[in-house]
Amino acid sequence: MRIHHLNCGSMALSMVDHCLLIETDTGLVLVDTGYGLDCVRDPARMMGPARFSLGAKLLERETAVRQIEGLGYDPADVRDIVLTHLDLDHAGGLADFPDATVHVHGPELRAANSAKGLFDRLRYQQAQWAHRPKWLTNEIDGGAEWFGFRAVRDLPGLPPEILVVPLYGHTEGHVGVAVDTGDGWLLHAGDAFYVGSEVDPVHPRTPLIWQLMELRSLGSRDFRENRERLLELNRAHGGEITVFSSHDPDAFARLAGRG
Repeated sequence: MRIHHLNCGSMALSMVDHCLLIETDTGLVLVDTGYGLDCVRDPARMMGPARFSLGAKLLERETAVRQIEGLGYDPADVRDIVLTHLDLDHAGGLADFPDATVHVHGPELRAANSAKGLFDRLRYQQAQWAHRPKWLTNEIDGGAEWFGFRAVRDLPGLPPEILVVPLYGHTEGHVGVAVDTGDGWLLHAGDAFYVGSEVDPVHPRTPLIWQLMELRSLGSRDFRENRERLLELNRAHGGEITVFSSHDPDAFARLAGRG
């Protein structure tokens, strides 16, 4: 499989919105969508006030649909979208691919559709899925594992090289997406951490600014434990697995440069 690394939304603090476009035998698979055309054209309706705290740049040329066209593909060939979670900066482009099957972890979709409290209503912008996507939920069922993590394999319509790895904490149903490239694994860890130094196998460190960004997530025991487990995964299997997060500009530059 050929994999393209896309930045689908520049933000404050040099943050990127790291999405994957995966070529498979049956069509294109997108991992997260970043911001979409409607976010650029009507940010108040599609993103609400949270767009200000993120410092979203909202450039049409950075949307996944425009980048896919720029690569010479038809956006209609995006048959499947796999979401790490439904935060507004990860699901903002769903409407640009109305015919795609959207794979979302069951606990995440349930949390988004029953959002309570101000923070959850800000993070989950239901306008982004008002077009009624073709949801296909996945759940933890059985004893499938991936390098010691529980995993959801055999996602309908997707090749076996793509699987979901629950990494709860940032949201109730937050997951990572693992891809077997044939030359090793990629683990898109979503917002399970922010920058690579947090899971550095030798000198792990979370700079102060990112500690502040993660302050709410750090209240979750699951978040803390999963970040520690990702650090141990990097130590034990760094030669086999490339672990990266959604918003780390250095990891994006490195991985996009490989393409």
